[in-house]
Amino acid sequence: MKKYKIASLLMLIHGLFMEIGGCLSLIPILVLGNGRLDVSQPFSFVVPYFKDNMHLMLVAGALYGAVRVIGAVGLWKNRLWGLVLSVINCVVTMALMMFMLPAGILDGILACSALIIMLTQYFGNKKIVEE
Repeated sequence: MKKYKIASLLMLIHGLFMEIGGCLSLIPILVLGNGRLDVSQPFSFVVPYFKDNMHLMLVAGALYGAVRVIGAVGLWKNRLWGLVLSVINCVVTMALMMFMLPAGILDGILACSALIIMLTQYFGNKKIVEE
């Protein structure tokens, strides 16, 4: 059970600070700026579509962060749906992190670590084939 708490904390940090916090940190730019959201200059993503549609990326990131936090809370409360939602989040992050370079590196580190912890707790010392 302790490993699930550690994985849940990793997912909370990932969801709250990276996903949701990153989106909220751009609110001052929107409020104090000239009404134009041009935050794509300091970022260089592998896929140009992401850089060109940064405002859509912010909305998707906030939504994805909220789902990650919900899964982490479910995992913290020892709910099976929280485990399944968290595993899905981690697997999807592993698949998409390559498109989000350079930010995807930290996404991958947090998501892969949480996934490994959850899987080692769930499966423990079970063997593939019992002899």
